[in-house]
Amino acid sequence: MRTLLRDLGVTLPVLAAPMAGGAGTPELAAAAARAGSLGFVAAGYRTPEQFAEQLTATAAAGVPFGANLFAPNPVPVDPAGFRRYAQLIAPEAEHLGVVLDAAAPVEDDDGWQAKLDVLRAHPVPVVSFTFGIPARPDLALLRRTGALLVQTVTSVDEARAAAEAGVDALAVQAAAAGGHSGTLTPARLPADVPLPDLVAAVRAAVGLPVLACGGLGTPAAVAAAVRAGADAVAVGTVLLRSHEAGTSAPHRAALADPARTETVLTRAFTGRPARALRNGFTDRHSAQAPSGYPALHHLTSPIRRAAAAAGDPERLHLWAGTGFAHATGEPAAAILARLSAQL
Repeated sequence: MRTLLRDLGVTLPVLAAPMAGGAGTPELAAAAARAGSLGFVAAGYRTPEQFAEQLTATAAAGVPFGANLFAPNPVPVDPAGFRRYAQLIAPEAEHLGVVLDAAAPVEDDDGWQAKLDVLRAHPVPVVSFTFGIPARPDLALLRRTGALLVQTVTSVDEARAAAEAGVDALAVQAAAAGGHSGTLTPARLPADVPLPDLVAAVRAAVGLPVLACGGLGTPAAVAAAVRAGADAVAVGTVLLRSHEAGTSAPHRAALADPARTETVLTRAFTGRPARALRNGFTDRHSAQAPSGYPALHHLTSPIRRAAAAAGDPERLHLWAGTGFAHATGEPAAAILARLSAQL
């Protein structure tokens, strides 16, 4: 990985992690590259056409960047549990003046095959995956585009499975990470292992390059991950308030709110474990939320969109890792440079 990063002109081994859902932007990826780092275009939740547009817009900046895909690993929801949860959260929707589409669960694969076709037409040097390990033919297809293939893993067992599948490198994600966990077994919450310990365990078990991520908010934390064996690190939450991020106004404000001091792992918003700032929605619904992705994601989307539009942080998915207090409102280049100070 270090050789590839050098070949891409990467001199700063603190990368800008992919952030699906709007926070990641072409401007953020370009800013990271201009700082000597590397950014990603996140395909998650975008249509294939939107994904292609984002790739084209980022390429127009004339800088290297990668792409990230949600690999198929569906967690079918129990229909009865889905209906119960839809009834439970209906008052949240009513409060915001929206109606939930709870007639039947929506199960899809985020346009997987179509997005592979997009990457064949718009190749990038690095492609990373989260949620699942792609099938070997899909990995072979992307490798033919010239891409380095990086799999997100959250345990030693997952790292071994990814290595067996034939990926080139691992994004080792600790449970401290903000947003969705990349765990391959989302019916269970990921184990709370400190990132340096997880990196060291994976390096001892699997001979693949490692990109470390999860809870990194300070130069000392970054340096500890590298000392543990990471070739580079990737940060996301600490960039959410950067000038170039597409983070919503209520999300930015919540990250800076001194009254918010806690994050929680919750399935309340999407049916898959994800770390967010604790708020009213997580308090009211985390205990009752069934496992079921993407069905719960589609179910709660109208609530979350309406909450963002209304500036209501108590019904919004405030994705944040444990290092959220270190997120600052300044250019991404300054944040990335500061995080690399002890390397």
